Amino acid sequence: MQYSCHIEVEMQFYSVPYEYIKHRVDVRLTRNVVESFFEGHRICSHVRLYGRPGQYSTLEAHMPPNHQQHVKWNGERFKKRAARIGTNTSAVVETMLTGGKVEQQGYKACMALLKLSDQYTPERLEVACIKALSYTPRPSYKSIQTLLRSGQDRISDEAAAPSKPSEFGFTRGSDYYGRGRG
Repeated sequence: MQYSCHIEVEMQFYSVPYEYIKHRVDVRLTRNVVESFFEGHRICSHVRLYGRPGQYSTLEAHMPPNHQQHVKWNGERFKKRAARIGTNTSAVVETMLTGGKVEQQGYKACMALLKLSDQYTPERLEVACIKALSYTPRPSYKSIQTLLRSGQDRISDEAAAPSKPSEFGFTRGSDYYGRGRG
């Protein structure tokens, strides 16, 4: 059993009540149903999943109370909130939502990212997302948080760019690199 309150059965995932996390459960399969048992008592059942591997069947009641509040969030809600901040924040949220096997795996990162706008302002978050997207097409929450904490979102790209090279080319001769020795 995974700590996410799901068990894996034939490459599909089915939730069990969170009280059974870290406990061994027995599974009975029929053509249409997956049933989970603990010490001989049925604790839940799901319609059996077929098709592409890695699908999830999750009942909200199986989740711990602190996870149930996340169910109220959905991808559209994150996208709408990100759009109010800016197009680059929207792009980062989109990558977080599509980065896992299922959209819900990105909810925690999206929530944390959007909370950064409360701590640093929406404008700074948007600039940090611009910078992060210039480095990688799939920035992480941590990379954007680091940009904000270090103030790199406040440094303009022109100020950060290296100065133009000398008109004389290399300023160190071959002696410096040990090639001038005979």
